[in-house]
Formats: sequence, structure tokens, C-alpha cells
Amino acid sequence: MEFMTDGRAEVRITHADVGKRVSVRRRTDDSAGQWAFTDAVGVLTSWTDGVLIITRRNGEQVRVGEELLVAAKVVPAAPARRRGPAADVRELTEVAARGWPAVETARLGGWTLRASGGFTRRANSVLPLGDPGVPLDEALAHTVRWYTARSLPPVIAVTTGRPDATEELADGLERRGWTASGHTLVRTAALAPLADTGADLTRVRLDRAPDAAWLARYHRAEGPVPEARAVLTGGPSVWFATVEGADGGAEAIGRCVVDGRWAGFAAVEVAPGARRRGLARLVMAALAARALDEGASAAYLQVEADNAAALGLYDGLGFTDHHGYHYRAAPAAVAP
Repeated sequence: MEFMTDGRAEVRITHADVGKRVSVRRRTDDSAGQWAFTDAVGVLTSWTDGVLIITRRNGEQVRVGEELLVAAKVVPAAPARRRGPAADVRELTEVAARGWPAVETARLGGWTLRASGGFTRRANSVLPLGDPGVPLDEALAHTVRWYTARSLPPVIAVTTGRPDATEELADGLERRGWTASGHTLVRTAALAPLADTGADLTRVRLDRAPDAAWLARYHRAEGPVPEARAVLTGGPSVWFATVEGADGGAEAIGRCVVDGRWAGFAAVEVAPGARRRGLARLVMAALAARALDEGASAAYLQVEADNAAALGLYDGLGFTDHHGYHYRAAPAAVAP
């Protein structure tokens, strides 16, 4: 890794480079008490209170005190792939969970219990990525107690399309009366074509946090719980897109979270009076362009299986089904 200019190492990044892909070299103290050096490459996710956070492609976050920086520079994004992404279901499930992170989590073997004050089922349901480590009935009893203590309904997100124990889990929940709802498709596409539209992307404003106009347009934000903002802004590198109307409100919005090679899209909404003007595509193009700048190459999103309008939009953008999931809610007899 080369940082030298006229024979000297230089720190050539500033706070304005947050969101860009960077390469940094920092000092570390080895076992002999001598200075050593380590390198990190990834997206500069934040730089606050003297600490830089670098998010690597695998989602790992590296914290670097600015006093330890020896050299740093912005580096070109990795070449974008034009073909559709290849990923196993578990990888994409874990990426999606990081992109919509719960405020509170707890582990039960291979299960992650998630709670966020009731803001979306994704952030308030169990994510089972393995065996809970105890018999199913015991795991379910623990789940019911955990969610009841937080005044939330016990819900488990069951992934379909995985060649593992999830189908067995679905069958077990079915036999025990846990009812299914919220059938959802996870869809993927190559990222570069989403940005390559020729549209005027300057119409879209990109921010690191949602403002009042963005939240007013987002249909889930009516009477938002305090945890909503934490979920919305959580993730390795999050961007919020807004197309402003003449009245100062938001005509269209969207959200994207960049996590390594993946860019996850959500909350793409258009005001009723501004529909059929290509604003949803424009928002996604602007977010995709930013994600490409950060080194992502593949896109994913989650859409309810019965949302015909959204499915038609995403079909036209090249998204195809990758896998699915649904929710299982505890029967009233065990969920007080």
C-alpha cells in the first residue's frame, strides 16, 4: 500500500470524505512495546470525536483513533459488476439484518431475538440462523417470555429457500399453532444498471439522516416510536434520498444501506400526486450511484409478495427473486 508523496507518508483524507472508500495505515503497539503498522481498506462510515470508523466489505467495522493515523487516502471504488449477484441465502439474510438493525438483541444459540419498540416486524422478531441450542418447545417458551417482557407480540421470521433446518422449523411452528403472515420476497439485481439511467441525479438530495420532510413522506413514520430513528439510521453506511417538491415537502424518498458489496434499498415512496413521473426510479438511481462510489456492486431489497405495483417497478429494474421469508406469530393461548 503506497502513501508516499515526495518520500513522506501523508494523511490525505478529511471529514468531507465520510462515505468514500479509503485506505488507511495506523500505528499499533506490538508485544515488545514498539510501534507497528496495520492497514485497513473500506468505507469511511463516520469520523466523530477523533475516531474514524472504517467498514470493510464483509461488514466488519474498524475503529481508528485519528492520533494513530500514519497515512490515509481515498481509493477508487471496486469495479462494478454488470451481471446479477451470486450469494447464498444465509449471507444475504445476515446482510439484510445488519442493514435494518434492531435496537435491542439477545442470543439463544443460533437465534437472534430482536426488539425495537414495535417499529416494523423485521426489527421486532426472532431471526433463526441456526439451532437454538435447546429443544424447540423450550426455545419458544423463552421467546414468548422475552417478548412479553417488552410488551411485544412473540414473532419469528422464517426464511424459505434455504437447504437447512428452516423448513423443519416452519413445520414445527405450524403444528404448534404459530400463524403465518407477511410473506415477503427478497430480490437481487446488479447495481450498476440501476444507476446507469442518464437521469439528472442532481434533483435528488442525499443525506445521512432523515429530515422532517423525509419522515413525513415515509408511511411507517406516523406516530413513530422513539426507536424508529435508531433503526432507520442503523447499518454500516446509510443514505436517505429526497426529491423536494415546490412546497418544500418530499415528493419522493428512499433509503439505501451499503454493506461491502451489497446495497440494500428500502422506503422507496412517492407522493400520490407525483406518481408516474419516474421519481421512484430516479431515487433508486441516485442511491445506486452513491453505493457504487462506495464500492458496492450488488443490490437487494425486500418486498411483500402481494405488492403488485412494487413488484412491477422492480421487475423493470432487473430485480429477480432470490428467496423469501414470512412471519410466524405465537397463538393467543401462549402469548398473553
